Parts: sequence; C-alpha cells; structure tokens
Amino acid sequence: MKNKVFLTRTLHDFALKELKKRYQVEIHSGKIPIPKTKLRSKIKEIDGLVCFPYDKIDKEVINCAENLKVISTYSVGFDHIDTEHAKKKKIRVGYTPEVLTDATADLAFSLLLDISRRVSEGDRIIRNGKWKEIYGAYDYVGVDLQGKTLGILGLGRIGSTLAKRAKAFDMKITYHNRKHVSKSKEKSLNAKYVSFEKLITESDFISIHVPHTKETDKLFDMKILKKMKKTAFLINTSRGKVINEKDLVVALKKRVISGAGLDVFETEPISGKHPFVKLSNIVLAPHIGSSSKETRAKMAQITVKNLDLGMKGKKPIYSVGY
Repeated sequence: MKNKVFLTRTLHDFALKELKKRYQVEIHSGKIPIPKTKLRSKIKEIDGLVCFPYDKIDKEVINCAENLKVISTYSVGFDHIDTEHAKKKKIRVGYTPEVLTDATADLAFSLLLDISRRVSEGDRIIRNGKWKEIYGAYDYVGVDLQGKTLGILGLGRIGSTLAKRAKAFDMKITYHNRKHVSKSKEKSLNAKYVSFEKLITESDFISIHVPHTKETDKLFDMKILKKMKKTAFLINTSRGKVINEKDLVVALKKRVISGAGLDVFETEPISGKHPFVKLSNIVLAPHIGSSSKETRAKMAQITVKNLDLGMKGKKPIYSVGY
C-alpha cells in the first residue's frame, strides 16, 4: 500500500507525475484556500502534506494528524505553519527559499521603477481616455533613480540581490539588519549599514525584506511613515502584515509619503473595493514575487524533493526546525 499524500492545490504536471510514482495522491480542487474543516479531516489520514503560503497549518490542524511525517510548503515563507508544534510532533517541515531570490528581487525593482516613473498610472490614464494633450515641462513627471538612496530592510538573499540591481542604476545603498553582514559583502554590494532610524528618515526608497514576526507585525505604521521623507516611496514584497494598511492608505492620501509599490497584503486576495485601488500613487501586484515560469518550476521540484526526504525520515533540502 502506497503512502498517502495530500495537496491543498495542484502542482506542475511533471511534479504530480513524480509524486504519483511513489504515493497515493489526492489534490484539493475546491475553494482556495482549502476550508479548515476539510484540511483537518484530510490530515487525519495522510502521511505527507503539500501546502501553500495561504494555508494555515496551525496547532489545531497539526493535532488532527495521526500519521503525518512531513509538511512540504510551496513557498519561501513558513509563518503559516506552526513549526514549533510540528517539531514536537516529529513532523518535518520543508520550504523553498533560494530559488525565488532573483524573481522576487526583480519584482521589487520593477515596482520601484514603476512607482518612480508612474508607468502603471500612465497606463490607466491612456486606457481611461484621459490623455488629452502632450505633456509639458512640468506635467506628469516622475523621479530619477540615479543618486537616490535605497534603504533595504533585511539584507538577506532577496535584499542582497535587489542591491545588485540598484547598484547598476547608480543608487546609493543602505541597509539595516539585526546584525552587520560581512565587510566583503558590504563592499561587493556597495552597501552601508545604518540604524533603523536612519534608514527610515534618510532613504528615498525603502524596500522591505523581513519575515512577519511579533516584532515586525504592522511595523510600518503612521509613526514610522511620518518619519519617512515626504518624497519617499515604500516597496514591499515580503509579508503584507509588516505594514499597517489603514495607516498607509491615510499616508498616501495625505501625501505623507510619495507612493508605494506592494506585492503583498494583510489579507489576500484584496478586492476591487479595497481603499488602495482608488489611489493613484500606489502600484499593486497580486502576490507574484516568485511568479516566473522558471522559478515556479524549480519551486515545484524542491517541494517534491522535500516531501520525498521527509517521507523517508530524512531532513528536507531546506528544513525548518527538525
């Protein structure tokens, strides 16, 4: 009898083919994310789980598992999984970090370019028939990137790769981490360590690359936003809950800051009635940081490999806690 594997959503055909060679595979095909009642029911009878970042695998869900050996999440983040409780239950957790570094950094920089040169705003103007005459010297201007300061909050894999992109555009790069990166890395990226306060108050662009934790929850509230330059832009491709969205809406309306580019939100998906949608000085992307053809395929490969290793009682390629 083959071990049972449950997927909360389908994967690439090649990945499913690999799984079906070794396991009895069932794929949820209903509402996304999977209803918690169904997840609790399914997890009782399975040996392996493939989940996604919007699936909440909390203590309550994990406690329903009777034979679960591994949780393999198709994501770089794992804050949707109670990893500590999984460890207590001897359930391995695998995730897919490094492969989406370039894709996410590219998207962060594309948001930065878009909001600074007002590309999406211009697209809306044309599509809505509002481009009535050729713009003059002072009309519809954006800002240059050259010589501007990019403050990177979290100089990890994605933050470092973003710094490489910014370096090519002759931007000044500062960063804040819990600790300094190596001198050689600072030199190669031309990045300077600054305090959080300095990063907030002196950056022309701030790009967020930190996980969602108790410390970072709604970190960017009105108090912080008011400390930013009025000419500054905020970019977020990390986790939506790092920003207090109500405060950001007010800050953008009142031009406390100049603009924002977001790929992630407190609750996803957001609707067409969300307050962000009515604002012209924000660029919105539907959580597509890793969404390149090549990257998504690599993520699927690692998700399957992590699952396989966990099913064999081995540590996944990228493992959390156990």
